[in-house]
Amino acid sequence: MRKTLMTVIAAVVLPLGMPLPVLAQDYDLVISNGRVMDPETLLDATMNVGIKDGRIVTISKDELKGSETIDASGLVVAPGFIDTHFHSVDLFGMKVAARNGVTTPIDMEGGVWNVDAYYAAKEGKWPLNYGATVSHERARQIVLDGMTFDGPTDALTMFQDRAKSLDGDNVAGWSTVRPNLDQMNEISRLMDEQMRQGAIGASSLVGYARSGVTTYELYEFQRVAARYGRVAAAHQRFHGNVGNPQAALGFDEMFANAVVLDAPLMMCHDNDQDWWEIEEKLAIARSKGMNMWSEYYPYAAASSNVGAEYLAPEIFEDNMGYSYKDQIYDPSQDKYLSKEEVLQLRKDDPGRTIVIQLPPRQKWLPYWLRMPHMTVASDAMWMDGGRDADFPFEEFKGHPRTAGSHAAVLRMGRENGVPLMFTLSQLSYWSAKHLGDTGLEAMRERGRMQEGMVADITIFDPETVTDNSTFKEGENGLPSTGIPFVLVSGVPVVRDSVFQKDVFPGQPIRFPVEDKGRFEPISPEKFVGIFAIDVPTLHIEDASVDEATHERYGSKKKGGTD
Repeated sequence: MRKTLMTVIAAVVLPLGMPLPVLAQDYDLVISNGRVMDPETLLDATMNVGIKDGRIVTISKDELKGSETIDASGLVVAPGFIDTHFHSVDLFGMKVAARNGVTTPIDMEGGVWNVDAYYAAKEGKWPLNYGATVSHERARQIVLDGMTFDGPTDALTMFQDRAKSLDGDNVAGWSTVRPNLDQMNEISRLMDEQMRQGAIGASSLVGYARSGVTTYELYEFQRVAARYGRVAAAHQRFHGNVGNPQAALGFDEMFANAVVLDAPLMMCHDNDQDWWEIEEKLAIARSKGMNMWSEYYPYAAASSNVGAEYLAPEIFEDNMGYSYKDQIYDPSQDKYLSKEEVLQLRKDDPGRTIVIQLPPRQKWLPYWLRMPHMTVASDAMWMDGGRDADFPFEEFKGHPRTAGSHAAVLRMGRENGVPLMFTLSQLSYWSAKHLGDTGLEAMRERGRMQEGMVADITIFDPETVTDNSTFKEGENGLPSTGIPFVLVSGVPVVRDSVFQKDVFPGQPIRFPVEDKGRFEPISPEKFVGIFAIDVPTLHIEDASVDEATHERYGSKKKGGTD
């Protein structure tokens, strides 16, 4: 009788409150027998993963049941890769990114304009997660070139818009014009409005506008982001320089600004001259509690538009120390260009995409694989006009980094004996951590293989994963292999190494929209009111300098000698 009674009690009570592993709860999807690796907790074990409603619910050695099961035997189950420097924001770009293990490709260098419209255009229509910073370049084009951008504007038209900026006066104001005070205030005001709309942060391509952006404008650019506690990211002013001014000097001005503003900083593609000095300073800053990091892509070649300011002879040859001979490759013609051809194209077709071979990078590459908090970001490029998901891999003409960066790092890490957990930190965790530390909630729940996290997951073969894209015509966009499954919010966007073009689980990576912006104009009166003492004959009082402002700067409202 006692045995029978206990059986009855079990039948009634256990379904109401027993542990999930014992009940073998049904999940939307189960990943079984995979090597689960989490870069944050350092979990590295053969486990089963249960996913429901887009999240990781269970990671367990117990057998799990699901509506669908992926057998990951012999494969690594890792957080989906995060790419913070991704310009190829068409559906072909999403296809090659997914085949490369990327679940979150976001543009934190070129940025976007009309942030609300950008996010609205992708809602429910995008296969991978999406997000971007606000573009400093677009703000300068509006103010200094009189250009307008009515709808969502992203990197796909960047080079064409640079060419359009020449219309009328043949002057690329966004690149070469130094703004006056009113123009600088307007640039900041416009960017602040985009921040109010929820941009991840602010980004500047100051390396393309080295003669136009003043040091104070760059400081104000960083202050726009700092007012919201968000990251400023940049292609620094002297990127690529070999002689004076040194590349590190461009980093130093942004580094100093970030320190005094107590603000996050990401240095875009720190993969050129002086990278070691920059990485040392970033490491010391992190040891002091500052939120700063960098990124790289694993290639000894860059890509840009042929009309870029730094490709002018006085910069490319004199400051950067390079030669045009056998160095500038035109994918659209499948040939290297002579100096004469480069200079002619700069006049005739300044928006043309080209590839720039930079041989010194080859010896630095193995070191980048081993640098903590140096994240992998492809700087993925596009073809003019954008392409859809049916566009053939073989017809892509551009830099192979677009299709191969992340798998290349996995391959090179394997070949150089880099611990796989470290490589996964570069591919996902460190980007998620640093962005999460700015308050970006969407990144606090990604980049990790943990219960409760969003189920953005990349499954790959650690022994065979490799890049296949090359600089050879027909191979620029070949997809990576050895990554059979990629999940976004628990939905396979790559299944058995085939991109699923008709599923759209991508989620916005964005800050909440705010009711009111935080723009504060600068003026000589305000500066004097904050930083100078009052004397009878020189007294200037600006009513806009309130007590809170003085408290923030540690200054006094009136007079004083300290």
